[in-house]
Amino acid sequence: MRLRVAGRWTRRERCDDTARQSAGGSRPGSYDGRPDRGPRAVEIRNAALALFAERGYAATTMADIGEAVGMRGPSLYKHVGSKQELLTQIMTGTMDDLLRNHRAAVAGCEDVVERLRRAAEAHVRYHARHRLEAFVGTREIRSLEEPHRTEVLQRRAAYEQAFRTLLGEGVRAGRFSITTVKLTSYAILDLGMGVPVWYREDGDLTEDQVVYQYGDFALRLAGAR
Repeated sequence: MRLRVAGRWTRRERCDDTARQSAGGSRPGSYDGRPDRGPRAVEIRNAALALFAERGYAATTMADIGEAVGMRGPSLYKHVGSKQELLTQIMTGTMDDLLRNHRAAVAGCEDVVERLRRAAEAHVRYHARHRLEAFVGTREIRSLEEPHRTEVLQRRAAYEQAFRTLLGEGVRAGRFSITTVKLTSYAILDLGMGVPVWYREDGDLTEDQVVYQYGDFALRLAGAR
């Protein structure tokens, strides 16, 4: 859904609108090491996510996660190998979703200013909808073991680079006026990362209102012309 503000659809209507819509230790058991994507595994992952966000990774045990989903150890370990594996799934999944959403947001649009708006809006919308993932992703990178920490950091670097590529293209085209691409990319990314702290679905502002306004903020940070 597009939010019309003061008749400002001109540039985005030149873009393909379809793209915008896309927008612990282990324990022996019968777990075979392959990701379980069934409904029970999703329930376990969601329970771990909530506990990691509330208590922190270090203070959460596999017993806590099992209790949250009504499962004892042997049954739990049929679906997941370890607490570390759950954290890895959450954090790599978050970055994969952000990268996928970014690609979908900018697809089919040639105007670099509109692409930056779309990318910023996708970034903000994800963080508005996935507050727990945002908290855990920011706080628990130190809890990841290798090679998983490096894998997540590589995804983060790729995501940051995607914004810098847009900003650099806009500067070369004379569409953006900024002193440094790197700092501007950090500022735009911080817009979305701060949303989970205060945004609530039942608040005064709708998700679309927040997303559109933050898209404006991103363009101002980039000195869009």
